[in-house]
Amino acid sequence: MQQITLTEASGCLPNLVDAVLNGEEVVITKDEQSAVRLVVMPLPSQVLTKREKRRQLFGSAKGLISMSDDFDQPLEDFKNYM
Repeated sequence: MQQITLTEASGCLPNLVDAVLNGEEVVITKDEQSAVRLVVMPLPSQVLTKREKRRQLFGSAKGLISMSDDFDQPLEDFKNYM
């Protein structure tokens, strides 16, 4: 992992981008604390929307959810308020 200060990074940004594209991790520090981590952005073809990641099938959860007969009955703890 390469750490570089903000002032040094401003002068050699193209070199840092090349390093990240070659798989190296680059962290830019400010006031001796890690401030920014440079990462490679995925290509648009690699980014999937939530809908594309998992296709929902209607009825796929049938039988997985059950509701008790007294579901809508008042709770014992709230009888004082009724």
